Amino acid sequence: MQYAIIVYETQDGFAARSDEAKGPAYWQAYKAYGEALRQAGVIVGGAALQPDHAGTTIRLRDGERLVQDGPYADTKEQLGGFYLIEVEDLDAALDWAARCPGAANGAVEVRPVLPMYS
Repeated sequence: MQYAIIVYETQDGFAARSDEAKGPAYWQAYKAYGEALRQAGVIVGGAALQPDHAGTTIRLRDGERLVQDGPYADTKEQLGGFYLIEVEDLDAALDWAARCPGAANGAVEVRPVLPMYS
């Protein structure tokens, strides 16, 4: 079964990405995590995302397109990226999510993927 491991980071987490002192350790932790996923043969895909201020939200209301700069919701944590994995069950997905560097200072959500096409 496929699961999305959805990583929510704090502002400090996003700041660490480009900080000269913290950046290398930040990226090294995610590189090691990605490599562990690859070596286990469970990674299907994924991506890191730009900070929330780089996003644009769109809504359709009464046929009108409403566009807003920034995130859908203003929260302390923001969507930092995701991994798509294929494992046998939720317990295995939770084990991988617990190993994600984002779990140490943000939050990691595990959500089953709904197959759209068969």
